Amino acid sequence: QVQLVESGGGLVQAGGSLRLSCVASGRIFRINAMGWYRQAPGNQREKVAGISSGGSTNYPDSVKGRFTISRDNTKNTLYLQMNSLKPEDTAVYYCYANDRDIPGKDYWGQGTQVTVSS
Repeated sequence: QVQLVESGGGLVQAGGSLRLSCVASGRIFRINAMGWYRQAPGNQREKVAGISSGGSTNYPDSVKGRFTISRDNTKNTLYLQMNSLKPEDTAVYYCYANDRDIPGKDYWGQGTQVTVSS
């Protein structure tokens, strides 16, 4: 079992910044790639950042240049630095991790709310 716990969400004005953290615990050797999704009410869940076990990153155009994902494997922690936030970034942000051996098996955090006011 792997547990993921997010933190760092909150209320911020447009143009501001937030840094989200996700701490993994349990059988962390099961983790391969990690990343972040977000979901706003009425919207589909959207992947906003991914990072491989080797450190390769990917972002959709909606956040590219504004968000930066990183991981500190010594602390079993995933980060999402969010700059130049926009109201459309408002959502619940979820940390995820892919199992290293089982395709389609993912671990999820409980989510942290990010609200960007205009």
